[in-house]
Amino acid sequence: MSIIAWLILGLIAGFIGSKIVNRSGEGVLLDIGLGVVGAVVGGFLFSLIGAAPVTGFNIYSLIVAVVGSIVVLLIYYAITGRNRTVV
Repeated sequence: MSIIAWLILGLIAGFIGSKIVNRSGEGVLLDIGLGVVGAVVGGFLFSLIGAAPVTGFNIYSLIVAVVGSIVVLLIYYAITGRNRTVV
């Protein structure tokens, strides 16, 4: 995937992940970073259970990235101690 595709996927996944975890976006740059890191983490986690990691710019990769961004957000909140509203 190209850098632009990673950034767009990261923005979408980070935004969805932050909406699920705390019902508000974290900001454009943090959402992009969260989504890209989430895609890497999600790909690693999905590989551990035998599923395919991020495969391109598609719905499956978006789901993988959203799951990863939720995990990253929960770890971030656990470390920083910020309040959150988990659904």
